[in-house]
Amino acid sequence: MPNNGNAPSPDGDGGGAEGEGRPGSDVRREGAVFDFLEIADSIYDGIYIADGTGRTLYVNRSYSRITGLRPDDVVGKNVQDLVAAGVYKNAVTPEVIRLKKQVNAVGESARNGARMLITGNPILDQHGNVKLVVVIEREITDLLDMQAELDATQEKMKAVEVDRRRDCRELEHLRKQVASSNQLIGSSSAISNILQMVHQIAGFDVTVLIHGETGVGKEVVANEIFLNGLRKDKPFIKVNCAAIPANLLEAELFGYEKGAFTGAATTGRLGLFELADKGTLLLDEIGELPLDLQSKLLRAIQTKEITRVGGSKPIRLDTRILAATNVDLRELVKQGRFREDLFYRLSVFPIHIPPLRARIDDLEALTWHFLGVYNSKYGKAIRIDAAAMELMRRYRWPGNARELQNIIERLVLVSDPGSIVGDEQLAALLNIGDELGPGLDPARGLKEIVDEVEKRAIEKALTQCGSTRKAAHLLGVDQSTIVKKVKRLGIRLPMHSGIGADAERHHN
Repeated sequence: MPNNGNAPSPDGDGGGAEGEGRPGSDVRREGAVFDFLEIADSIYDGIYIADGTGRTLYVNRSYSRITGLRPDDVVGKNVQDLVAAGVYKNAVTPEVIRLKKQVNAVGESARNGARMLITGNPILDQHGNVKLVVVIEREITDLLDMQAELDATQEKMKAVEVDRRRDCRELEHLRKQVASSNQLIGSSSAISNILQMVHQIAGFDVTVLIHGETGVGKEVVANEIFLNGLRKDKPFIKVNCAAIPANLLEAELFGYEKGAFTGAATTGRLGLFELADKGTLLLDEIGELPLDLQSKLLRAIQTKEITRVGGSKPIRLDTRILAATNVDLRELVKQGRFREDLFYRLSVFPIHIPPLRARIDDLEALTWHFLGVYNSKYGKAIRIDAAAMELMRRYRWPGNARELQNIIERLVLVSDPGSIVGDEQLAALLNIGDELGPGLDPARGLKEIVDEVEKRAIEKALTQCGSTRKAAHLLGVDQSTIVKKVKRLGIRLPMHSGIGADAERHHN
């Protein structure tokens, strides 16, 4: 009840103030006169005063501000009644009266929920009885909220640190895997040239376009560039553009803000470009990138900025771009399916990897490498004899090094420990024996057998798929390879099905 209630005098007698119409008493010191009520109301902390029975005598302005209680809500009322009515929680005045000593507690106002640090002190008369209780209340609601936020932040920081350490371990594990198992293997002039180009360009932050048939080792070349580059201690993020649905690819690459679309995470999400910041990003199967994203990719490469889905603020990044493709991007440009400016931007430094059949000198080294890997993995000691190796040299390897790797792993799995694999067992794994068919004489020579196998496989794929393009995709080779083999092997294509016309266009 600021300036309107009975205020106690300094000696606790509750006497009136000096001066008519002005409650409270004056405190005289060194000739200066200070008004008790003005002093009390200028104090930031709340002041509550009760008599020795617990009857409320006075509260200052700060008390009302902190608790939300007006003076007429409490002045003249006994604290025990106020506690019973639920006005106070954890009041200290009754304890001060009972114990006749200072009592500290944390209280709470039922009116506004404010939390306070409360200190109650007794003022005793000459007989040792409590004549006044003076309570100081300091609001700590904000402090407690800050402490709770600090505790929550520290818990989040601990979780982030755990995630960071886990990510570092995963990254180091991936680096070791890249360094130990994805080396460029071979002694052919083609591999030597590729290694020379890799070491020539690895230390420069230019965009590299790696192209070649499926399974030739484009990712292995990308790994070599990364491991020999200036960013080898930074993130290396790989994304297969053909493996992610087109409607999700933009969000995966560039990230999105919270609420950007239905089902979006409430906190938003970083894109792969941001995850690769200061590091390297490999865009595999770049030829499958939708046209509308090609323009955004071009802008990201040119300006080194991206904008998240649903966002408006450009994000500056420092990311090296590597791209890989098994299709002819020039042909896609002619067809209007790939932006010409993006093609030139990506192919600043192109690296072509020839198919395995064009660098057959690498076959033996790759074979022994994969044998070593899978013998160690499965605890065996499988070897391949000279006849089997010759059969492998004559085989066309449409799936390239990846097919060779799969064949060797299967060979190790199905063979007895320590056995030596011959040409018959290998021919069965390569499906050459199954494809001979009735009336085919193996004595005609391996080349004729392989040609016959290829002819049957291509005819079957063409019948199943209906076009050389789809048949090439099914068999894991370029469309031009299928067209050339159709012509060389004398495969007849019915023009009415559209296949013949397809082949004729590529012949011309």
